[in-house]
Amino acid sequence: MEPDISELLSNNYGTTGFGRRLGFGKKPALLLIDLVEAYFREGSPLYHANFAPALDSSVRLLEAARKAGIPVILTNVEYSKGGLDGGVFFEKCRLPLLCFEQGNPLGDFPPSIVPQPGEVTITKKYASSFCGTPLAAMLAARGIDTLLIGGVSTSGCVRATAVDTCSLGFRPMVVREAVGDRHAQPHEANLFDIDAKYGDVVSEAETMAYIAAISANGAD
Repeated sequence: MEPDISELLSNNYGTTGFGRRLGFGKKPALLLIDLVEAYFREGSPLYHANFAPALDSSVRLLEAARKAGIPVILTNVEYSKGGLDGGVFFEKCRLPLLCFEQGNPLGDFPPSIVPQPGEVTITKKYASSFCGTPLAAMLAARGIDTLLIGGVSTSGCVRATAVDTCSLGFRPMVVREAVGDRHAQPHEANLFDIDAKYGDVVSEAETMAYIAAISANGAD
């Protein structure tokens, strides 16, 4: 019988001290990464059916955060025509990133995720939500210590953001059901790596319970 790879990985990492839980902090914000039409509209270079469950879970988290008064931050991506402001990232991923040229409707938020007044949209050009954006300063100014993270894709912008969240001194809580990738293998591999080294991968149920507790105590 072949050994179970997930069990082998857990045993290997578990003996080294990786995978220690950070736990939720005291003051969270919800960060939803790049949940735009390019990932959900058939015919788009970035479309895949695997992304739909992440959107559904993210919408549930968004509704809960709004009710609890937890700050909501959404990211999108936008480039000038031809991607002149996209650097090497645009050069590397030109075809899919053309979805995000100015004026392309694939860069729009779907109706279920449109920001409300008082919610912040961070427009980025690279994988991490922190790279070249005011996100870190904004979180620090509000005393945020925890980011509840959903969005796409797990192996790309979610992972890059989670690593930078940790590096900049905030607690990355990646909500498993609220993130998605084109294929199960990179999705699971990156969730494993994030959980081992950079943050906590948590369930939607855990996160909802945490949001409810924050709401009961007062978000601010």
